[in-house]
Amino acid sequence: MSEVTAIVLAAGRGARFGSEPKLLAPLDGKPLVRHVAEAAVHSSAKPVIAVTGHIADDVEASINALPIQIVRNSRFAEGLSSSLKAGFAALPLEAKAVIVLLGDMPFITADLIDELLSAWRGAGRPAALIPILDGRRGNPVVLSRTLEASINQLSGDAGAGRILRDHPGVVEWPVDSQSILQDIDTRDALRRLRS
Repeated sequence: MSEVTAIVLAAGRGARFGSEPKLLAPLDGKPLVRHVAEAAVHSSAKPVIAVTGHIADDVEASINALPIQIVRNSRFAEGLSSSLKAGFAALPLEAKAVIVLLGDMPFITADLIDELLSAWRGAGRPAALIPILDGRRGNPVVLSRTLEASINQLSGDAGAGRILRDHPGVVEWPVDSQSILQDIDTRDALRRLRS
């Protein structure tokens, strides 16, 4: 058990992707969400929680055999905030923070996750630690449990960004990895990555 839990958000519809379920779209022989789940499992964050919702059975089947706790978000249609709240609600008592991974970011690695966790600890366990590249904020983010009450006030299809925008306890952490900006929202985006 680690003081930081990983939450993989894998409940959304991925409407901009079209009729094919985005999280199950193959990349290098594996569904997108499987890449993210494996990175989380191979990191030092423990436990790993996957929040599922839309086509939950299929998404869960794609990450089966991995040591992951499944949390089904019956309110997934309300947007990303509902999945973030569901993940926080499932945290073990010992968890001091979470690292939130988006299910459509297949190039995030376990090494990057561990770098961010180490940076969070080294920065004195701030309210949040956000990776940045060329001045742009990316994902995954580390969120302290002290933000839980604010997370529970969120609504709609937005993550913690609006809380963190002007929060004094946010540390921006420069990284060298393009992966923090590479989420896959459309078929064209996936096609470009495949080529």
